[in-house]
Amino acid sequence: MKAIRARQRGATLVLVLIGLVAILAMVGLATDLSHVALNKARLQSTVDAAALAAAKALDQTSGNTTVANTAALNVFGINAAAHPELDKVRNNGLQISVTFSNTLDPFNAGTAPALYARVVATNFTMWTGFTALVGMTNMNTAASAVAGPSTALAADTQVCNLAPMVVCGNPAASAPSYGYNVGALNVLKLASGNNPGPIGPGNFQLVRLNGNGGSVIRQNMAGAYDSCVDGSGSVETQTGNVTGPVTQGLNTRFGDYSGGGVNSSDYPPDVVTTEPSPKLTYNSSTRVISQGSNTVTQSSQIDFNHAKYDQAVQAGNYNNPPAPNGIGAADRRILTVPIADCTGSNNGNSQLPVLGFACYFLLQKAVQQGNDNYIYGEFINGCIGEGNPGSTPSSAFGPYRIQLYNDVGSNDS
Repeated sequence: MKAIRARQRGATLVLVLIGLVAILAMVGLATDLSHVALNKARLQSTVDAAALAAAKALDQTSGNTTVANTAALNVFGINAAAHPELDKVRNNGLQISVTFSNTLDPFNAGTAPALYARVVATNFTMWTGFTALVGMTNMNTAASAVAGPSTALAADTQVCNLAPMVVCGNPAASAPSYGYNVGALNVLKLASGNNPGPIGPGNFQLVRLNGNGGSVIRQNMAGAYDSCVDGSGSVETQTGNVTGPVTQGLNTRFGDYSGGGVNSSDYPPDVVTTEPSPKLTYNSSTRVISQGSNTVTQSSQIDFNHAKYDQAVQAGNYNNPPAPNGIGAADRRILTVPIADCTGSNNGNSQLPVLGFACYFLLQKAVQQGNDNYIYGEFINGCIGEGNPGSTPSSAFGPYRIQLYNDVGSNDS
C-alpha cells in the first residue's frame, strides 16, 4: 500500500507540474499577446504618420515620389525613436516599403502621376516571455497604411484655414465653381477709387475672420487664421481698403517682411517665389488684367502660373529651400477663400451668404501705391484644406484633405 501511495504521489506531482506549465503558458500567452497588441498599435500609428507625410509631400510636389519616399522614412524614423523597442527593431530587421499609385482602389503601384502613398512595415519580431516554455520564442506583427487626397470638402460643412478675402459667385450657376473656371485670372482684392465692385461701396473683397481691424487683417493675410467658416452660413465683410496691412501680411508668402511685426519664423516664405514678368496690372475703368500690352484672362497667357510653379517644386528649383536646408514651405502661395452670393445691396459692412469655397494661386506680391492695392490669383482645381469631405466621389475640386484610407489590399491596415 505504501508503494502504491508513493507512486500516486509521484503521478500527482507530474500532473501538478504539467498543469503549472499549462497555466504559465496561458498566462504567458495572454501577456505576450498584450505585448504584441501594444506594439502593433505603436507600429500602426507610426506607419499612419509616415503615409500621411508621404501623401502630403506628393501633393506639395505634384507627385515627386523621391521627395515623398524621403518624407515617409524620415517621419517613420522620428516616431519610431519615441518607442525604444520599435526603434531597436527598426535598426535590426524591420522592413519598410513605400509605394505610390495614381488610384486608390485598386492601388496600382508605380502608376503616375502619384496621388496615393502606401507604407508597409513587416518583420517586426518581438521576444516572448512564458510562452517560450512551449516553444514560442518570438512573435511577429506588421502594419500598413494608405493615404491621399479626399473628395472635395463638403460645401455645407465647416472649412478651415481661410484667407480673409471673398470672391462673388453666381448663385444661379452650378456648384461647386459658381461661374468660375479653372485657369482663369481674377482680382481678389479691389483698390480704392474703383468703380463699385460686386459687393458695393466701402467693400474691397475683404472679410472679417476672428476680429476687426488692420492688425487682424495683416495676421490673417499672413496665414494666422486657423478657425473655420460654416459653408451653410455667411461671412462678414471688412470695410475699408487697409492697403498697408494687406500688403505686409500677404507678401510674407513671397519672403517679404516689410513691417507690422510679421516674421519668417511664424510665416515662412513659399519655396518658389517667382512672379510673372512683366508684372500684371489692372485697369479699374475697364476691369481688365494685362501683362505688358497684352490683355490676359487665362493663366496659359502669362509666363509664370500655377503649372510652372508645380514644375519648379517638383524639380526642386527652390528660391527658398525647405527644412532642413532652409525655411521655405510649399503651397504658401495657395489660398482658400469663400465664394459668396454678393447680389443685392451690400453697402458698408455686410453679411454675405456662402455658396462654396475656392482655391487660388497667388501670382505676384501685392504692391501698395497710394490707395491702389490689387491681389491677383489664378483659380485652380484643388488645394489642401481642413474640414469634412463630401460623400460624393469626385475629383478634388476645391479644398480637400489629405487623409488615411483602409488598405483594402492588406489585412494589416
